[in-house]
Amino acid sequence: MGVDFAGRVDIEDGFPHVPRKNKFNDRPFAYHQEIELEISTLTNLGLGLGRVSVSNPEPEVTSWVVMVPFALPGERVRARVFRNHKNYSEADLVEVLAPSPERVVPTCPLFGRCGGCQYQHLNYVGQLAWKRRQVAELLEHMAGISFPVDPPIGSPRQYGYRSKITPHFNAPAPDQAAGFPIGFLRQGTRFDIVDVPRCPIATDGINEKLGELRTEVRTRAAAGGFERGATLLLREAGGAVVTDFQARVTEEIVLPSSPKLRLQFLARDFFQNNPFILPAFIEHVRSEAAASGARYLVDAYCGSGLFALSAAGAFARVAGVEISETSIACARENASSNGIQNATFVAGDAARIFSGLDFPAAETVVVIDPPRKGCDESFLGQLFSFGPQAVVYVSCDPATQMRDMRPFLDAGYRPTRIQPFDLFPQTRHLECVVTMRR
Repeated sequence: MGVDFAGRVDIEDGFPHVPRKNKFNDRPFAYHQEIELEISTLTNLGLGLGRVSVSNPEPEVTSWVVMVPFALPGERVRARVFRNHKNYSEADLVEVLAPSPERVVPTCPLFGRCGGCQYQHLNYVGQLAWKRRQVAELLEHMAGISFPVDPPIGSPRQYGYRSKITPHFNAPAPDQAAGFPIGFLRQGTRFDIVDVPRCPIATDGINEKLGELRTEVRTRAAAGGFERGATLLLREAGGAVVTDFQARVTEEIVLPSSPKLRLQFLARDFFQNNPFILPAFIEHVRSEAAASGARYLVDAYCGSGLFALSAAGAFARVAGVEISETSIACARENASSNGIQNATFVAGDAARIFSGLDFPAAETVVVIDPPRKGCDESFLGQLFSFGPQAVVYVSCDPATQMRDMRPFLDAGYRPTRIQPFDLFPQTRHLECVVTMRR
């Protein structure tokens, strides 16, 4: 399903959501019933949201919410319902009857079928504005407070920025090796893969290597080399593209406040995937931590030492904690190779993250950059027991970040700055940095 500038939809391949009719709940809409509605907002998942009057509402319900992907606020659209939930429906976009002035022609011919991007039809100014609004709304709804959200820092590149991709494929039969799909999940599905010969948000180097890797995989498949599907890796760092999960790669980072850093890490390990905005992003985290006035810094979820090592010059001592032993080994080597002597790194047990730390809490700032799921209760309990004077919370999912704000507020912390960074143009994803003080 691809949306062009006029909003028409190519449905040759069928709609991505086709529920079994014998399980379909037909209230308030019949299966594949077409409706017209105005789109009023975007959800934090990048879906257009509108409301329609229904003829058989539940008690006290006067309108019904309908989610429509690839529809923009202010547009009038025709949509086809494929699922009714208890209090809202999901529908596929059929036609944009009145397009938004912010609608643009998507760059990728697979947009709307490939599930990787949600916003290629929205101009970049609009993307940034809606991402800022969504952070503010999540803060109010999930943390229960209002606080000014700074305008997002945009990426210097809106395409060709991504330095790591992980395409997938399912196990092919040997006689189908010439054409089986290698790519990403189809929009709205959990298993169906769209063939992606080129990804416009990935770097040129990755796209060049992708063509070679696809040929290698299909040649191996023709020889019966795969009994099951697999996930591939392409990561660019230091001008080279690697495809080995175990390969060591090096990223150079130049910050205005510190000497150039050379950081090594395993290709499979987590590292921010937009190197073009990375210096501004790291500098913000470093400066917010230093502005706390703390003499000591703890980098929880430290990975290969990105934040700890970039900020080391602003503190008497820094310590990094990470449960991945391979990442800690890289962090120690990175400290040594960059001549940083006031940093230590510990592979910590998740149940005793701050044990043995001799930093006085009243003079310590903690940087946390947890996985997308956010902080678990055990970690937050340990953090609050330690009681640092300030916390810089970095997150790739503002929804879980704002959910976690509630226990921070209960523990006596208050936000002093909320700064989004758009590390992921054309997608619904966003990096957000929240600074809090006790």
